[in-house]
Amino acid sequence: MKIKHLLMAAMALVLAGSISSCKDDDPKEVIKEVEVIKEVTKEVEKIVEVQVKNNYTQYQDAVNDNVAANKKHEKVILLVAFGSTWQEAYEAFDATVVAYKEAFPEYDVFQSFSSAICINRAAAGENVAPRNFYAPPFWLTAFAQDGIQYEEIVIQSLQVIPGEEYTRVINYIKDFANNSNADLDDEYLSKVKLKLGVPLLQDYEVDVPAVANELHKIFKDRADEGVVAFMGHGNPDLYDTYKANIRYTQLEEALQKLSTNYFVGTVDMMDNFKTNVYARMQTAGKTSGKVFCAPLMSIDGDHGHNDMAGDDDDNWEEGKGFSPNKEGEVEDTSWKMYFQHLGYECNDDTMIDKGLLEWPTILNIWMKHTKAAIAGEPLEFYHSKNPE
Repeated sequence: MKIKHLLMAAMALVLAGSISSCKDDDPKEVIKEVEVIKEVTKEVEKIVEVQVKNNYTQYQDAVNDNVAANKKHEKVILLVAFGSTWQEAYEAFDATVVAYKEAFPEYDVFQSFSSAICINRAAAGENVAPRNFYAPPFWLTAFAQDGIQYEEIVIQSLQVIPGEEYTRVINYIKDFANNSNADLDDEYLSKVKLKLGVPLLQDYEVDVPAVANELHKIFKDRADEGVVAFMGHGNPDLYDTYKANIRYTQLEEALQKLSTNYFVGTVDMMDNFKTNVYARMQTAGKTSGKVFCAPLMSIDGDHGHNDMAGDDDDNWEEGKGFSPNKEGEVEDTSWKMYFQHLGYECNDDTMIDKGLLEWPTILNIWMKHTKAAIAGEPLEFYHSKNPE
């Protein structure tokens, strides 16, 4: 709006100068000059309107409208997942929202993605019909709008480990609480109750054994038949903010106390790729038989469809085998094809196409974190009026 006002002021000066310069001319020419300037002014207004109405404001308006139309309570839960571009994943997220509304009837519930890549690709309809998901800042800002202003905001991380994406969630909350864009009511921000539900494997002593026990109940029959290899995402080492990758190792250790046929690897954790899982299987004497693969992610999305269960095996060359990269990973080959080429019974029938949110007992652990957050003290992220 400031830009618009400045441009309009500039046009006013041009108008005044033009009239002054031709005040001794024919009145008809003056009228023509004025009409031209009016037309130019209209065009400037259009240009400014387009510039001001950029994607950011369009997204914010869309989220504001969504929240305003669906607000039924004075408290709200925002579920924050990394995101996906697959229909099965969308259905899992939608079902999770429904489950949360049933479990927390005093709260409105909304879904958010933290990944800009997933948000943009979902909007473009990468694998299915286009669908709009928005980043947490848009939702938090909407929750604080005049006429809405929830008295309690609970942000529940749907991340599996407390790593890079969870760090982003925390920073989103801090920016919101500290009015980073200076466009919210500071008095409201100083009073609103902010709560944060932690990731699935937040706590080593409590969450890791709890998740291991529930996974064992789900996969015990398969573990009796052969290896069950869970595929997590993992953080690249440079982004492993809280050294959260250790949770995968700890979970494997907890699972192996229940059955030695459980293994946990990742897509992105150094020294814990599928090649490392295979090496541990060999050491443990698991040299043949079935290999069941299951996503250790909130949903069965792109990694589940492609990295785990895809048909890609470009790295395999008959007679020569695989060519690992410098990190020891075999790229361009799915877990299914990798173990299949190594002689295991690993095929479409041994691929598990469900993410963690789709197992009710695992979802319940996330919900326990939400309940603990609600019962706990509000976060003290507000510092706008009290700089340190």
